[in-house]
Amino acid sequence: MTDFTAARLNMIESQVRPNGITDRRIIAAMERVPREAFVPESRRVVAYMDEDVPLQPSDAAVGRRALIEAMAFARMLQHAAIRPSDKVLLVGAGTGYGAAVVSAIAGQVFALECDPGLAAEARRNLEGLANVTVKEGALPGGLPDSQPFDVIVIEGRVEEVPQALLDQLADGGRLVAAVGEADMAQACVYTKSGAAIATRQVFDASVTALPGFRKKKPAFMF
Repeated sequence: MTDFTAARLNMIESQVRPNGITDRRIIAAMERVPREAFVPESRRVVAYMDEDVPLQPSDAAVGRRALIEAMAFARMLQHAAIRPSDKVLLVGAGTGYGAAVVSAIAGQVFALECDPGLAAEARRNLEGLANVTVKEGALPGGLPDSQPFDVIVIEGRVEEVPQALLDQLADGGRLVAAVGEADMAQACVYTKSGAAIATRQVFDASVTALPGFRKKKPAFMF
């Protein structure tokens, strides 16, 4: 039988701390949240491997979904610089693991998921967390009715970040996403200052792509 508590502590010591995670709140939250409870039962034994863990979306036609690897997620949170009073939007929340972690370090958390089955599972997993709200809807559109957000974290790879999400940032807000068309992408931080958006690349990230974020191709011209 797998000792998940030991596996969780080993994940912290071998994947999280060595990769520059210095925010003790992130480390403490990831030590407490049982990652194995957010993946299919058949995959719980690999919940703490240093790789994405496949989930079981109710609409397989949309594409595969996964719980992104702990190291990449922890680094995204570190670069998001979440404050205790921040309102945070998690895009592509899956079964709710990211929301459970962020709920311990933020004031208010909105978890957006497009797959009905995963959203329902997230609601069950996050029941009892008073500062978390799970919403179902198209991921690229965000949650305009709940904006502005101090932080937006996209939990998966996207080919481009939609303007609609950037528009939902508060002044001084940060959006973190793994951006790229290939498996190896660049984790980027977008910071809003007035009407301007500054972008910086912070680390390489290989995480599963989210549905609905394909880059618009230019129209063919004769």
